[in-house]
Amino acid sequence: MTVRNDKTAKNTGSGEPVTSDDAAGSRAPAFVRRSRPLHLAWQVAIFLAGLAVVVLGVIMLPLPGPGWVVIFLGMGVWATEFDWARLVLRWSRRKVAEAARRAMDPRVRRRNLTVTAIGLAAVVGIGGWYFARYGLDVPWTAGES
Repeated sequence: MTVRNDKTAKNTGSGEPVTSDDAAGSRAPAFVRRSRPLHLAWQVAIFLAGLAVVVLGVIMLPLPGPGWVVIFLGMGVWATEFDWARLVLRWSRRKVAEAARRAMDPRVRRRNLTVTAIGLAAVVGIGGWYFARYGLDVPWTAGES
């Protein structure tokens, strides 16, 4: 039996032949891949670890913290074992690259800078009005002094 170590033939990366029940892209150690129950337990553990990281990232979305970064880290954990997660990560990377390329377009950058300047001017104007009207007191305590 000839063992191929290239991308055209599925392999384990260690020169061992791949059996039909091995996952195509599993990064589990060889001794784990050899035992179907152990490999299934490995996949469950990877899924649960990735799920915990993704849930943590989702919790961080409305709270302070790098929510999206943590979600993508969880997807990366899943991608070590599952093809569907690899496909989602590839798709996400393409979309982020497209968005970055669009954001660097001079017309889009001018528009973004204009919208930011208008928003900043509005915040400064509202803040100035607030301090002129109430000073440093909050409105609900302004009449008490």
